[in-house]
Amino acid sequence: MKIFNRVYAFLVFLFLYAPILVLLLFSFNSTTSTSVFAGFSMKWYNLILHDATAITALRNTVLLAVCSAFLATVIGTAASVGIEKFRKGAFRTAVMSTTNIPMTNPEIVTGVSMMLLFVFIGKSILHTDSVLGFGTMLIAHVTFNLPYVILTVLPKLRQTDKNLAEAAQDLGCRPVSAFFKVVLPAIMPGVLTGLIMSFTLSLDDFIISYFTSGPGFQTLPIVIFSMTKKRVKPDMYALSAIIFVSILVLLIIYNIVQQKSEEKTNKKM
Repeated sequence: MKIFNRVYAFLVFLFLYAPILVLLLFSFNSTTSTSVFAGFSMKWYNLILHDATAITALRNTVLLAVCSAFLATVIGTAASVGIEKFRKGAFRTAVMSTTNIPMTNPEIVTGVSMMLLFVFIGKSILHTDSVLGFGTMLIAHVTFNLPYVILTVLPKLRQTDKNLAEAAQDLGCRPVSAFFKVVLPAIMPGVLTGLIMSFTLSLDDFIISYFTSGPGFQTLPIVIFSMTKKRVKPDMYALSAIIFVSILVLLIIYNIVQQKSEEKTNKKM
């Protein structure tokens, strides 16, 4: 049974990470071949640094991911605090069900519906045909990131002692100060998890971005998709490898920090 479990786990990890390993390998290929590794070379990494289109798209992607992750984390944390104060009942169930719609709804439905909404607002209220751009993409990304932030912050709020904020207020803190000094540090692991998850989801999104983007602001997934109509060059492998390694390092650092925080908490207890 143990051998079967190990083989099963190995196959799962193989199917998950084999494509990434192939991408990393061929990003160092000396030729444009995607099937034969002719030799080790760094030329694709050097070439991508001088590709203005790719660098602009990467900058747009990171800017959008950072802004949407920050806004989604702030709004989602505030929403979680409000939802936690609701009494259990039909109203709370309805709020949670509505909150989870962007997460359970197919992305193509969300993308098309938001595009129609933005175009309608642009033509009917703002009287412009060029409404799609960074602003519409930011609103769309915050919308589909919110449920993930709420679902990571709510469990931490439930684990937090309800009397902490009241004790801080008894010692002279105002309600807002009590939240930032007592409650927020207690739920910070959930907040950081929601922030990182929002950042990675926004960085990776294509479908919703495709329908809500304008000609003046395009992210890297959209630019790569436009290249597939011809051929994706190996320099895109190099750029994808850089993004993957950056996200991997970010997750490793976060896990180390979280583990040290949990160890300190256990020692205090």
